[in-house]
Amino acid sequence: MTTPLLSTAELQALDAAHHVHPFTDTGALNSKGSRIITRAEGVYVYDSDGNRILDGMAGLWCVGIGYGREEVVEAVAAQMRELPYYNTFFQTSHPPALALAAELTRITPAHINHVFFTGSGSEANDTVVRMVRHYWALQGQPERQIIIARKNAYHGSTMAGASLGGMSALHAQGGLPIPGIHHINQPYWYGEGGDTDPAAFGLARARELEQAIQTLGADKVAAFIGEPVQGAGGVVIPPGSYWPEIQRICDEYGILLVADEVITGFGRTGAWFGADYYGITPDLMPIAKGLSSGYLPIGGVLVGDRVFDALADGGEFFHGFTYSGHPATCAAALKVLEILQREQLPARVKNHIGPYLQRRWRELGEHPLIGEARMVGLMGALELTPDKAGRAPFKVPKGTVGLLCRENSFSNHLIMRHVGDTMIIAPPLVITDAEVDELIEKARLTLDQTYTQVKQLGYC
Repeated sequence: MTTPLLSTAELQALDAAHHVHPFTDTGALNSKGSRIITRAEGVYVYDSDGNRILDGMAGLWCVGIGYGREEVVEAVAAQMRELPYYNTFFQTSHPPALALAAELTRITPAHINHVFFTGSGSEANDTVVRMVRHYWALQGQPERQIIIARKNAYHGSTMAGASLGGMSALHAQGGLPIPGIHHINQPYWYGEGGDTDPAAFGLARARELEQAIQTLGADKVAAFIGEPVQGAGGVVIPPGSYWPEIQRICDEYGILLVADEVITGFGRTGAWFGADYYGITPDLMPIAKGLSSGYLPIGGVLVGDRVFDALADGGEFFHGFTYSGHPATCAAALKVLEILQREQLPARVKNHIGPYLQRRWRELGEHPLIGEARMVGLMGALELTPDKAGRAPFKVPKGTVGLLCRENSFSNHLIMRHVGDTMIIAPPLVITDAEVDELIEKARLTLDQTYTQVKQLGYC
């Protein structure tokens, strides 16, 4: 059926009448009217009014290879014609799932040789909870149930995923977290480190894991989960001392280490995975987003040998999804992995476009509204503050200025996201030097406008 051509107002009315958005104040959005995106190409999306908008968030952290890659579309279409769907239950498999599993384990660390497919990152982290606890039961230690996570972390919005995450707004709705989840503090030096040396701060925050294990009981703790770089929490880049100490503690106490690679995987940091970037050896690695560059929904858990060997000898694992290893999504992911390798995009992020954007991004740190400009790979943050030296908050509720800045950014045809009063970006890995320059120009204009408004409104 051909969709009739509707005006922006008609599309907004249709949206308000029937569509419930994720993470949205529905009433406020319906009063304002949603932005209608109609097509995309490269690093740009286009709205229903014809505006070309530089997508500084790669969709939702995911469109690594950029929009409009016809070879992905063709790979999916060919698979849909041959085998549009079949499940992987009932001792059954199919070539796309097998090929993708093999390719994934080829690019992962040497001890990762298996993958469990899901439909999303949230489902992947629900799988982590099930898998971790089942692993310890198979070891004859069913009392090891507790998973330690971090405050302000994001691991999805399902019951288990949102419980693992440490965001209070999510926990306030739906009776979360589920039992057996314990949160420690995040390695957020800018916001919580004060005048502490970053390396000392990183060690102190990592050692909170050891303190929690000792308090809860080493015989009760099953795993620690963390994003190599906290994404939705505001691109919290840990000090270099943090992850080596986390690895030491996990090794010493024998608990499983889970690196949530949903955002940091597939070249975002300039390495294939955040675990590679920080030199850690996780037992489990949830993945999604960049795996298919967002072209189709797919996720999974990369399973280390230690865990797989136990599962393989443990009888039936009563867990799975209708769309685990969906043929069409596997075909999309296979083509995306081919493009990532053929165009050497992780290496490009590490050696060229990452350093270039990082240098230009740090220039924004000189702006009077910015307390810190930080970036790793192609994920960065700007801390908004009225007092660069003191890192003081604004005189209005947290997030007020961030939202104002975000709206200015959209008006300037640049998608930046705000987390409280932190502005964040994660553009497609294929962004060019000229497009980086455009991004910085629009970001600087946005900061200038916001700074003027903040002073006029008396927010500082």
